[in-house]
Amino acid sequence: MPERRPDEEPPTRSVAYARRLEHEGGKWWKRWLDVQAPYRWNLRRLEPGFVLDVGCGLGRNLAHLDGNGVGIDHNPACLDAARARGLSVYAPDDFAASPDARPERFDSLLASHVLEHLPAADAADLLATYLPYVKADGRVIVITPQEAGQRSDPTHVTYFDPERTGRVLAELGWRVRREQSFPLPRAAGRVFRHNEFVVVAERDPAA
Repeated sequence: MPERRPDEEPPTRSVAYARRLEHEGGKWWKRWLDVQAPYRWNLRRLEPGFVLDVGCGLGRNLAHLDGNGVGIDHNPACLDAARARGLSVYAPDDFAASPDARPERFDSLLASHVLEHLPAADAADLLATYLPYVKADGRVIVITPQEAGQRSDPTHVTYFDPERTGRVLAELGWRVRREQSFPLPRAAGRVFRHNEFVVVAERDPAA
């Protein structure tokens, strides 16, 4: 992917990006088959509690959790779509000025299919910005695509396998307590673009 100029708008902030997400998720056969059912089940079984969903997009994961949380995204069209679903979401600056921006307000921070859109250093900075809002005994849940999924989107910048995710989290004072390949075993990720890594971390008491 060509390097983006510092003054160039990120592609994930464009209306076209939001429309593509809506198109992909709104296909009739996906709704009919409820292809999100296993992902919804897997997220719920993690019992994330009250969630800060960083990079919430159209609000799909917040909807999976029955709106039990707050979303942040830099794409205005995505925020409009999420609000139309009745979800509580903010642009980053609006969140910072909101009553929800209180230290240790959230049980979990969720970053689902977000970090791969950023250089590793920027991904670390993004997490560092929002980790203070997670409770002392809270968790971070990071979901990223495997190989086929990484190749499927031209806006993907960095491949975050559990090892790279773990290194970033460790530098921020968190340690991985659980990782999985979902919904299929790891080998499927080379050809099935919806296979994903799920990493769950807790604060490292030694940090």
